[in-house]
Amino acid sequence: MNGDTTTANAMAGRKLASYTITGLKRWSCLARELPPVSQVKALHVYDFDNTLFMSPLPNPKLWTSQTTGSLQTQECFVNGGWWHDPHILEATGQGIEKEEPRAWDGWWNEQIVDLVDLSIKQNDALTILLTGRGEDNFAQLIKRIVASKKLAFDMICLKPQAGPNNQTFTSTMNYKQAILQDLVYTYRDADEIRIYEDRVKHTRAFREHFESFNKMLLNSSAPTSRKPITAEVIQVTETHTALDPVSETAEVQRMINGHNAAINSGTHTLSSPLEIKRTVFFTGYLISPIDTTRLLTLVKLPSGTRESEVKFLANNILVTPRPCPQSLLEKVGGIGRKQTWQVTGIANYESRIWAARVTPVPANAPHHTDNPIPIVVLALVKNARPSDANRIQNWQPIPSDKQYIFQTEVGEKVQLRIESVIDGEGEYESLFHNRNPKRRRDHQDGPDSYRPVRGGHHNDENRRLNGVNGGYRGSNQNRGRGGNNNLNSGNQNRTARGGRGHNHRGNNNSNNRGRGGRSYKSLDDVQNNSRYANHGSSYQPNYDDGPGQNFSTNNNDGYNASFPALGGGTGTYSNGAQGGGDGGLPYGK
Repeated sequence: MNGDTTTANAMAGRKLASYTITGLKRWSCLARELPPVSQVKALHVYDFDNTLFMSPLPNPKLWTSQTTGSLQTQECFVNGGWWHDPHILEATGQGIEKEEPRAWDGWWNEQIVDLVDLSIKQNDALTILLTGRGEDNFAQLIKRIVASKKLAFDMICLKPQAGPNNQTFTSTMNYKQAILQDLVYTYRDADEIRIYEDRVKHTRAFREHFESFNKMLLNSSAPTSRKPITAEVIQVTETHTALDPVSETAEVQRMINGHNAAINSGTHTLSSPLEIKRTVFFTGYLISPIDTTRLLTLVKLPSGTRESEVKFLANNILVTPRPCPQSLLEKVGGIGRKQTWQVTGIANYESRIWAARVTPVPANAPHHTDNPIPIVVLALVKNARPSDANRIQNWQPIPSDKQYIFQTEVGEKVQLRIESVIDGEGEYESLFHNRNPKRRRDHQDGPDSYRPVRGGHHNDENRRLNGVNGGYRGSNQNRGRGGNNNLNSGNQNRTARGGRGHNHRGNNNSNNRGRGGRSYKSLDDVQNNSRYANHGSSYQPNYDDGPGQNFSTNNNDGYNASFPALGGGTGTYSNGAQGGGDGGLPYGK
């Protein structure tokens, strides 16, 4: 009793802060009147990205893991990168011009939409959309997206350069907590606040914030008088969506062009020009998904083996676990060449790896493989190495009805990466992730030399796909931690075995053109590329994993899966659009 009296006297003896509806409205992008304080008993706060709206993320099957992280690291680009460029959000689905009339159908978390509708209909609830996206770049766009869905929020709040009282914010969480505090103090009669959030890190921070907040209300340090509030933070299951791969590479190229323009004009001197490069993990005879399905019927797992412990491959016959030099490309007939094969035997090695022996049809057809004999790695248990298939000695004959005949196409397993422009780097050399430390130091005069504090851990502007190797955020962990997000980060992504191909550097002088200090204007202009010149405009390298698989590209054996051609295949993306069209990656805009 005496303690309560002391606290009350202490609060009465100091000047309390004033929180008004007029002041609160300054946080909102909407010119909308707010309900009176006495009417509001509940505060319902919804996050935007991947809580309410399924915002696209960098595709980890299109980009190397380092680049996937770098794209989402604000400091790596003059213009802020993925989460600070409105063109990325505008490109969602089939683009704003097509998506707005149909209210971005298919890009909403409909369960959360239903909850927003219920909140809006609740007379004593204030409904707020709260996002860490920048107000200057995104306010009009997000208002258009929300309006298309006819969601009548009371407030739509985006992060300003400075708050209503000239506050500055060190992080998105710092900004959101400032708004939430103003909400709770202004609507002092509200009994509860619900926050819907997909980022585990933010969910935890909100819970800790309100635990401390309610404790503060019970002592004399509170800036104004109100009773503790019941706070519920709802963890929303994250959604995983991506742009059409061709659209995504075009948007990233446009972002790089803007970055390079700022550097070349002298308006930004703390970085270096960037370009998109291709990383070729292996060259092989690529197997179609239909034939992959047939070949996988040859796998007979031991009794008791769980399929979840096995990786199913059957996607290629290896030519070489690195970019193919021109001389070897000519030997196998060049990129895009068709070759027919027949299964002649099957075997497994210590019940750890399953493979099929194959022979070309006709038997005297020219072919090449770095393996002792042509084989298809069908499946392997976790931690097994595909190269172990070369240890198989005893191949078992198979019935004639299992001696499948299938057609392959010479192609490459490719991912894209972003690195600094390197003077004099040849085309063939650029296909390898740069692993020469001396050379890398010579060019670290820009964002490549930037090393974020523990991968951006202290900067929650830096969003990254969770999981090892930059996979989608399925683990719901550490959304803001980017590991090593350097664009040119040391000896990483070393999948292309065999060094940098010193024995091949110079086999084809046309492939060793100096790059100079130019800006990179085209992504993969395969139609004008000597590697693909003899195969028309329909060929595209493979940028994705095989059917039903999601394997890391950091596989030192050089094997990986493949998928229908980027820009010319039949893949269906999350917007329902069919992949393909002109067979060429777009030029930068």
